[in-house]
Amino acid sequence: MKKIISLLVQYVVFLGLGLFLIWWSVRSLSEADMRSLRESLGVANYLLVLPAMGMLMLAHYSRALRWRIMMEPLGFQPSRSNTFIAVLLGYFFNLLVPRMGEVMKCTTLARYERTPVDRLIGTMVAERALDVLCLLTVFGLAFLSQMDLVGDVLGGELGKLGGGVANPSRAGSIGVLAGVFAGIAVLGYFLIRRFRHVGVIARILSLADGVWQGLTSIRLIRRRTEFLLHTLFIWLMYLLSIRVGFYAMEPVSHLGMGPSLTILSTGSLAMIVTQGGIGAYQIAVQKSLALYEITPVAGLAFGWLLWAFQTVLMLVAGVVCLIILPILNRNKS
Repeated sequence: MKKIISLLVQYVVFLGLGLFLIWWSVRSLSEADMRSLRESLGVANYLLVLPAMGMLMLAHYSRALRWRIMMEPLGFQPSRSNTFIAVLLGYFFNLLVPRMGEVMKCTTLARYERTPVDRLIGTMVAERALDVLCLLTVFGLAFLSQMDLVGDVLGGELGKLGGGVANPSRAGSIGVLAGVFAGIAVLGYFLIRRFRHVGVIARILSLADGVWQGLTSIRLIRRRTEFLLHTLFIWLMYLLSIRVGFYAMEPVSHLGMGPSLTILSTGSLAMIVTQGGIGAYQIAVQKSLALYEITPVAGLAFGWLLWAFQTVLMLVAGVVCLIILPILNRNKS
């Protein structure tokens, strides 16, 4: 009973936060802005969204194949179809209930492929640890590939703090940013050492240890080259789906790989904040596109477009998988 209540509380909190962020993102829009938002979504070329959806499906299929490689050291070789369906159902249930996806992903495969759930949980830890590392890499690439933009933005902000009297040079701005990061890293190190037994810090360290254990478990994988190629392909498809999605809306059709990297990094974090990323994802995309002089209305519209085609894809795929899964396995007890 306590677990059910806990799940309900998580669902209400995450969904409530998402709905609040939706209200917060549109509260300052005028009637003309709202009309422009609807028009932007109305004139979008939704046919160009289909290739982006196809790329996401390819990424999910590659993720399923990578998961099979991770199961080989455990002595399991489930079918490709059931593994792919389990991955899609994981995304589907994550949209419905927070953190339910990983549970359903493992139990689905355990039911039809006789793979113990407790053995699969270890692969989930390793997979999540690798995703964290990949996301950090995407952040780093987004920063390094757009240092000019970062320098300009930071220089402008420093100029505001200085009363607009002086605008630091780009090199100086980047130097200040590097110094800030270094200072935060040093301060964080000493705080963690000093308060490592305090509740919050202890949980963070435990999480970091879990991520490290997950990453080190990858050394047991036999087909490491295929594993790494699948990992690169998954994130490349995520990136290209955003890049292709730009063509669907005129105000952002000129943007390239740099903005795509920025949206991939900030949008991935936003997906964790609320239920299915609702509200948070749209705001993350809007704020990211503001760096490239895209108007708030156009940025918000594109955020809704990206979120909608990802969500609809997972909802439709999840329902289809629930229907065909027992049919594909009708000869199994």
